[in-house]
Amino acid sequence: MALASPIKVILGSVAFAIFWVLAVFPAVPFLPIGRTAGSLLGAALMVVFQVLTPNKAYAAIDLPILGLLFGTMVVSAFLEQADMFKYLGKLLSWKSRGGKDLLFRVCLVSAFSSALFTNDTACVALTEFVLKIARQNNLPALPFLLALASSSNIGSSATPIGNPQNLVIAVQGRISFGTFLKGLVGPMLVGLLVNAGILLCCFWKTLSVKKKDVETTSTVTDDVEVDDEMNSHRFSPATMSHQSSFNSQDPDVTLASVGVAGIGERSIRSRRCSSKTEIELIAPDMKEAGTPGIAGTGESVVLDNGMESGRLMRQREVVNDVYSATDAKEVTVQGWKRIGQKVSVYAVTLGMLVAFLMGLDLSWTAITAALALMVIDFKDAQPCLQKVSYSLLIFFCGMFITVDGLNSTGIPNALWDLVEPYSQVDTAHGVALLSLMVLVLSNIASNVPTVLLLGARVAASAAKSSQSEVTKAWLILAFVSTVAGNLSLLGSAANLIMHSDFPSQLLTGVNFQKLQKQNPISDSRLESIPI
Repeated sequence: MALASPIKVILGSVAFAIFWVLAVFPAVPFLPIGRTAGSLLGAALMVVFQVLTPNKAYAAIDLPILGLLFGTMVVSAFLEQADMFKYLGKLLSWKSRGGKDLLFRVCLVSAFSSALFTNDTACVALTEFVLKIARQNNLPALPFLLALASSSNIGSSATPIGNPQNLVIAVQGRISFGTFLKGLVGPMLVGLLVNAGILLCCFWKTLSVKKKDVETTSTVTDDVEVDDEMNSHRFSPATMSHQSSFNSQDPDVTLASVGVAGIGERSIRSRRCSSKTEIELIAPDMKEAGTPGIAGTGESVVLDNGMESGRLMRQREVVNDVYSATDAKEVTVQGWKRIGQKVSVYAVTLGMLVAFLMGLDLSWTAITAALALMVIDFKDAQPCLQKVSYSLLIFFCGMFITVDGLNSTGIPNALWDLVEPYSQVDTAHGVALLSLMVLVLSNIASNVPTVLLLGARVAASAAKSSQSEVTKAWLILAFVSTVAGNLSLLGSAANLIMHSDFPSQLLTGVNFQKLQKQNPISDSRLESIPI
């Protein structure tokens, strides 16, 4: 494809440059509108400058990729609601044998979770668990955060749903889930071991330091458990029954901490009766609950100073037993309902993965799984849908249009023609040169635009050798562009997505203490995370 007219080339380059600057540096002083608005601005400029017609701009948006991205986001939201990442967090600290063991576990768990639930979801969900584990073991957080970020990028390369660029490659290259997994699970495991080895070498001395005070760590954990226990039983009548008092000298007898609640509320709470009138108000509730009134009739209550306190205690215990049994029954029902919902979420997710392996359409399979989870949840889906990153979907729409506009100028084809003879995937040096080029471009323009710019050209070049080389070319592009995300913030779309949040800033490898001063994590926030 020859270059377009000089005006179209210049205007198209300007529009793409604006998009690139705002995507990489969303808070530039002269136009601090963010990367999502910057993506839309680049797309609009392509139309305003007449680089693309409006119809071509709409056609450039890849709906299957957006559908797959949306479906996986919804499924990930339901998995997080079903405590999947909580269980993964517990797995990190289960029978740990020290800092090195923890680091290796973080690498494995983050790689596994990112391969199935996308790398940005895994990073956001596991970051606070990693922070708490490091804190409880008196270890620095930075090695574990770097392990989480790098291993998530590497692990996400194994599946089409692991990261956005793999979604693009799977849809455009028409590569099935099984083919993708079979071709890249080996390189992913090798890369994971190499990454873990590098991290262990870099932080060997740091992780070898013994814990200063094991008792302090256990005390912190015990304190959390005690606090939780106190909070869970604070309003229990059984716990507060010893506080009841009876004053025979007071004409208006006081009955303290009677565990009676309204029948409609079905809750357990303490109630203080300071007069005959209040006790008379309790009596109908007792009668309605099938419990005899304090005076024995259930209709009228008259307390005299000579009434035996033992009778009051027995009757109050009967009332407490009634409502304790009701509350326990409701808790049991809610518990089984919660377990059923979790099992349903895991079953639907497993069914989605099986459908992927069977070669069904990735986009519609993910959307169907998302809708099935909404129906099974049997609630208003609005809270779950609010967890979908619509700004990311809009960002992709603008990026599709902007990249297609740059392609129409002919600049990418002209540059590819210069390196194509030396980048054939059927030779070792060709694979090395192609990998180097993808590595550099991924850290300059980010990996998703790189895949959009090079994907079709690399596949067409590989098809000249043989059709079997096309899949190989796509998989090389997927693995290298994903691993490139470990070298810099710009190399990974996940880093760009999460850079606006504090946990994601930790993942970029910048100074942790500086970020801690800017966005301190309180002890109470860390202690609230169940491990």
